[in-house]
Amino acid sequence: MNANKDTRSRNRFLLLGAMIFCLPGNNALKGQADPPSPVFHLYCGNLHSHTAYTWSHGPQFAKAAAEGGKKKGGGIVVSPEGVQSPAKSQVPKADWATLQGSPAAHFALARTNGYDFYAVTDHSQEAAFAPTSATNAAWLTTKKEANAATDSHFVALAGFEYSENNGPGATGHLNVFNSAEYLNALAPGKDLPYLYQWLKTAQPNDEGPVVASFNHPGAQQYNNWAGRDPQITEILTLLEIINSNNKIHYAAFINALDQGWKVAPICGNDNHGFWGIPRHTSRTFLLATNRTKAALLDAMKNRRAYASLERNLQCRYTVNGAIMGATLNHPTVLAFAITISDPDTTDPADKILKLDIVKDGGAVVLTHEPAPGHSVEWKPTLQDTTSKYFFVRVWNAGGGDAPEGDPAKPVAWLAPVWTGR
Repeated sequence: MNANKDTRSRNRFLLLGAMIFCLPGNNALKGQADPPSPVFHLYCGNLHSHTAYTWSHGPQFAKAAAEGGKKKGGGIVVSPEGVQSPAKSQVPKADWATLQGSPAAHFALARTNGYDFYAVTDHSQEAAFAPTSATNAAWLTTKKEANAATDSHFVALAGFEYSENNGPGATGHLNVFNSAEYLNALAPGKDLPYLYQWLKTAQPNDEGPVVASFNHPGAQQYNNWAGRDPQITEILTLLEIINSNNKIHYAAFINALDQGWKVAPICGNDNHGFWGIPRHTSRTFLLATNRTKAALLDAMKNRRAYASLERNLQCRYTVNGAIMGATLNHPTVLAFAITISDPDTTDPADKILKLDIVKDGGAVVLTHEPAPGHSVEWKPTLQDTTSKYFFVRVWNAGGGDAPEGDPAKPVAWLAPVWTGR
């Protein structure tokens, strides 16, 4: 593994052509020039991690039997109030504090390892967050340390994981980013429908919008993707297609899109503690106007994102001039302009082998297999009058940086473009 890959990924690729929602020349009719299209840069990071505040499980524990102890028991304990505690079979390792760490320590290590952004999303049902309150000490500390760690070189995001495991109103885990308050999914009366309604009125934590993601989703999870309406669709805009550096949730991505969710694929390394920060190589990439909290959250809300097993793969595309993540106005002709590159031009494993365009139901529309190289441009045109979405997948020769890379499988999944149908 080349230790400088994250550093080289800072060589940003500019991208023009964001969708402008006005008629061409409309401003000119008023004696004004059309505003310039935004210029987007690529930033990479992690949108799912857990610190010492997620105490109920993680690498800080060893099973008592393995340590020669006498403790035995079932799984994680949940109190009637919904507070989660470690299983009786778990005992802390002697060095548990060095395995978990504070939010501030996570942010510092992520910065050192070349991340542009990093989100702390501890489980909100943990003891540190009880009782649930906007003034809870752990919650305030997470937000304070995120703010302190953010500057022009690195953005720290505070969030929480809403982990609904018991129903009855559907089950599934979600991350909520940049909310002023939080919820405990295991508290009495809380379920996913409750969360969807809460998100519609949730206030942001200072600048930027509130954004949410589906985490490590099963194909039919979240009550088979029920509960969607136009308002929540504009808040729950991301889906974790890569989890824990190599687990792929592609079937869930397709099913969510087919049920009308407008989600862009992201990577959540889901690290419990420090170990994954320097070792996990999968990344979420965001196309943002600059490296600020507000700009990155805007990219998340507007679905300008992709997930990659290759930690510095540079991807972007437009359709009819509209940037990936956009919604078009019922086009019948779709002109793609796709550019993929990898800066590691001396590494044959990073050569790009194949691209394809996928539409509704996961159907592959077109495939492009160029001469293997570190930079590929592809500009196909499609005619279509019925499909609701299209997105791009990428393969490379090594199958990505993550362990057990498989060249027969994709290494990156790019945000869809929706047709507006």
